[in-house]
Amino acid sequence: MAEPVIALEGLERRYGDRPALQDVSVELGEGQTLAVFGANGAGKTTLLRVLATLLRPHAGSVTVLGASLPGEAWKARGRIGFVGHDALLYADLSPRDNLRFHARLHGVSPERVEELLDAVGLSRRAGDPVRELSRGMVQRVGAARALLHDPPLLLLDEPRAGLDPAAAEQLEPLLGRSSGRTRVLVTHDVDRGLAEADAVLGLRAGRPEIGGDRADAASVRRLYS
Repeated sequence: MAEPVIALEGLERRYGDRPALQDVSVELGEGQTLAVFGANGAGKTTLLRVLATLLRPHAGSVTVLGASLPGEAWKARGRIGFVGHDALLYADLSPRDNLRFHARLHGVSPERVEELLDAVGLSRRAGDPVRELSRGMVQRVGAARALLHDPPLLLLDEPRAGLDPAAAEQLEPLLGRSSGRTRVLVTHDVDRGLAEADAVLGLRAGRPEIGGDRADAASVRRLYS
């Protein structure tokens, strides 16, 4: 049996004395999608940041891409793509220069930069400063940055936020289920999230209220009430 890409057992994370995640357990196999639901403050972004090796777990077992966190975080970090609310770009640099900077960090060729700029539909604006781009364009550059090193695992925090339908459709082959990558998808779009999910995690105040490979839309919507 193949080793899971993500394996969590009793994960806990706190901010001071306040628990942000408690007793979170889940497994996700290669090429599968975990949809994560919950109201604001439920712990969804904290979960992504733990999986991205940006936050240390305080208790429980966390394995990502065969690496035990936090001790082996270095083994997984360069194999993860993270698309969050912050595109992690330098505002005074152009999309091309931003991507070339990150490409050098990962040992990726300049040709890969141009390929992704074309794939996200920004070749014509590739030389303009990021600060002059619309929110949706910045989101697309952030997606390209996350994909530069061809990561097998994508962590996606509302990846369609700020995108018009045409831009969202353009990113679908790169970030969507058809990409073939293992994905953790945080979304408030209940119907679409469930349609894409192989497994579901519903959080309320940091605790799992829904888990497993089946969930109905009514149960998920109750998380927001």
